Amino acid sequence: MPHIEGDLRAPEGARFAILASRWNPRIVDALVVSAQATLVANGVDAALIDVVRVPGAWELPVIARELAMAGRHAAIVALGCVVRGDTRHYEQVADGASNGLLRVALDTGVPVMNGVLAVEMFEDATARAGGSHGNKGEECALVAIEMADLRRKLQEITK
Repeated sequence: MPHIEGDLRAPEGARFAILASRWNPRIVDALVVSAQATLVANGVDAALIDVVRVPGAWELPVIARELAMAGRHAAIVALGCVVRGDTRHYEQVADGASNGLLRVALDTGVPVMNGVLAVEMFEDATARAGGSHGNKGEECALVAIEMADLRRKLQEITK
């Protein structure tokens, strides 16, 4: 098999989903805006970007599965923010969301990017939502484009 990897070139007409929680809106909204802008800057028509909102990170895998099963999206960018608190709830939500998103990707074959920030303090989230550590929404959108292109290439050679 030849060397194959995805490029930052969205397949023509490919539709992308940005799935985002409403919890911690200051952070998550910054992730969403960056993900949208990145997709558009890399050739995705804005009309082909669906933004779907859920209450929190825990709910992301359920709707990611619905979107993936519908078969309309080349990739899904899941965004959220979980900040450590005084209880174990943080670990349960962050781990559950991460494991659920991975399971959706593996079960459906649709790439699902995990852009759920799991941070110790709110300042850590700010640093990853356009601050000193970049923007996880942008990073996930770039990976979504590359994975959609790679998947397209693999489908072409396995026909």
